Amino acid sequence: VNLAALSLNDKYEQTDGQLYLTGTQALVKVAMLQSIRDRAAGLNTACFISGYRGSPMHNLDKELWRAERFLPQSQIHFLPAVNEDIAVTSHWGAQQASLFDDARHDGVFGLWYGKGPGLDRSVDAMRHANLAGTSRHGGVLAVVGDDHGMTSTDVPAVSEPTFIDLMMPVLYPGNVSELIEYGLYGWALSRFCGAWVGFKTSPDTLDTAASVMLEADWPKITLPDYPFPPGGVSIRTPDPWTTQEFRLREHKIGAAIAFAEANPLNKVLIDSRLRRFGIVTSGVTAFAVLEALRSLGIDPEHAASLGITVLKIGMPHPIDEQVIRRFCTGLEEVLVVEEKRRIIELAVKDVLYAVPAKNRPRVSGRRDGQGHRLLSEVGQLGPDAIARAIALRIRSFHDSPALQNRLAFLESKELERTERRPLSIIRTPFFCSGCPHNTSTRVPEGSRAHGGVGCHYMATNMARGNVTHPHMGGEGANWIG
Repeated sequence: VNLAALSLNDKYEQTDGQLYLTGTQALVKVAMLQSIRDRAAGLNTACFISGYRGSPMHNLDKELWRAERFLPQSQIHFLPAVNEDIAVTSHWGAQQASLFDDARHDGVFGLWYGKGPGLDRSVDAMRHANLAGTSRHGGVLAVVGDDHGMTSTDVPAVSEPTFIDLMMPVLYPGNVSELIEYGLYGWALSRFCGAWVGFKTSPDTLDTAASVMLEADWPKITLPDYPFPPGGVSIRTPDPWTTQEFRLREHKIGAAIAFAEANPLNKVLIDSRLRRFGIVTSGVTAFAVLEALRSLGIDPEHAASLGITVLKIGMPHPIDEQVIRRFCTGLEEVLVVEEKRRIIELAVKDVLYAVPAKNRPRVSGRRDGQGHRLLSEVGQLGPDAIARAIALRIRSFHDSPALQNRLAFLESKELERTERRPLSIIRTPFFCSGCPHNTSTRVPEGSRAHGGVGCHYMATNMARGNVTHPHMGGEGANWIG
């Protein structure tokens, strides 16, 4: 058997073929691929990567340092920032560079990165930068590491509502391959519509590895014919604030929707001629939906025969209303499966509101038509919870031993969980050997100290006089009050 010669550097040296890489490495790779595309298009561009690390976006800087010798050939400049909002302002400056005659590049495409709370603290800077816009050959991806289950953040980090409030298009890749695919779409979208693009990631995409098949022209990107205003939508100077708002609301959002219509960001994963039951979902959750169906004994072919169809939304905002209308036509019911906030569910209901009642499918999501809860907003949404919700909604037209057995198993597992007795011996988290926090969090007898975000938070669960904690960056300021 002839085995292919492999190298750990293949993921950065190869431009096509099969690659094995992590989600974090995919973010490095996509910047290299964008540089290659620009050179092929005759553009002299550079890439600027700046942000602030934080779980699950905790390894990007390390991967960039490991790939340091590959960065210059792609004109990639990596500069970790003091904090997230300084990084945002730095990217804003990179978009401004093309405004001046002495610019060394046709444009600078940027990758800002941060954890969920890092986006929260950067709202003012990002609102200003997004209103100002991006350069014609630049563009910015705002890559956020969300943490729905609070496995490594002290708040339930979910970025879509913030991006929507900032009036930024949002892309939500669901696996390692889509990190690359949507990354290339994202920079093209940012250049086309003149806005920053929110890019939602999670531990499920960043902290996993997969084989990805690259092709030289993948993905093929289509720029639609859109009626831009005189002067376009790119960053400029001078640029009055009121003009910025008008350009964003009246043109950039519409241009983003036109881009989504022209490119396969929103995909039908399972189609069916028998229009009965539709599932609308996005990102990582879309693959959890497919897993949930399989656990119920329903593979894609079986689903199609039952009249079950699945739509995966790649751009949750702004929603492509035409895609929603086409998908929902002829369906009896639509189930929206998404984590945390009801972004897509409310958008679907808004789109269908204008449809005549006789042609309008029922829409379920967090709750069914009777107000009974189907999906929780708390914690992380997994295949088991999704399977239960699907089973409850399709039993009116499909019932099988596999479905009944799975539903009974899930209900018994939930009952077992609620009745489970806590262990008599509990191992509480403790500091690693040699950790300086193990010493610094010890306070004199009779004294009191406040914890903080990070390892020293564990001291609040120890008999050390450490109580409460503030947000990251605010340690100690609660003493003022």
